[in-house]
Amino acid sequence: MLIAFSVHEFAHAWTAWKFGDDTAYREGRVTLNPIAHLDWIGMLFLVLAGFGWAKPVPVRRSRFKNPRLMSIIVTAAGPISNLLLAFLFLFLIYLLNALNVFDHVSMDFWNNLWTFIEYWMSINLALFIFNLIPVPPLDGYRIVEEFLPLRTRIKIQEMGQWITFIFLLIIFIPPLRNSTIAPLLSLREPIWRGMDRILNLIF
Repeated sequence: MLIAFSVHEFAHAWTAWKFGDDTAYREGRVTLNPIAHLDWIGMLFLVLAGFGWAKPVPVRRSRFKNPRLMSIIVTAAGPISNLLLAFLFLFLIYLLNALNVFDHVSMDFWNNLWTFIEYWMSINLALFIFNLIPVPPLDGYRIVEEFLPLRTRIKIQEMGQWITFIFLLIIFIPPLRNSTIAPLLSLREPIWRGMDRILNLIF
């Protein structure tokens, strides 16, 4: 989780920095060091409830040459980084297997490795999908927000706290979560299968 969160926030910060906004850079956020991205309340929720968050990356869209387009790219960079983490790790496993690295490993080693692979893929694909949900304060909403009329944005901002509160209730109440968030997260399996097909063609 620390790796997944850190890379996600780093991707936001690095992309914004490259597009001309050095706000996150000056705050030390263009780094893979987890300490720079930790939100201690978010980590506490992660430990206690299985759901948490990292410290948001500050972005000043007014510093971008093309505010709308670059804001969308900066926002999308986070979820996409988790998708890439999942794919690149799976690519590494396929590569090592093709080089016969796993031919003589013990069953215990393989079982432990497979457990790690499942956690790695599940966490990163969950962050990819979850963050694209168009609900504030998630990345998906920030992308959709760029296409909303100003009046609509203002209304959503006024109701922001209530929307976030309701969203948290949905996450923490099992029946609500199982009928809303869970079906979305089930998309992890077809995405993983798609990656497998691509890598089977390569190897």
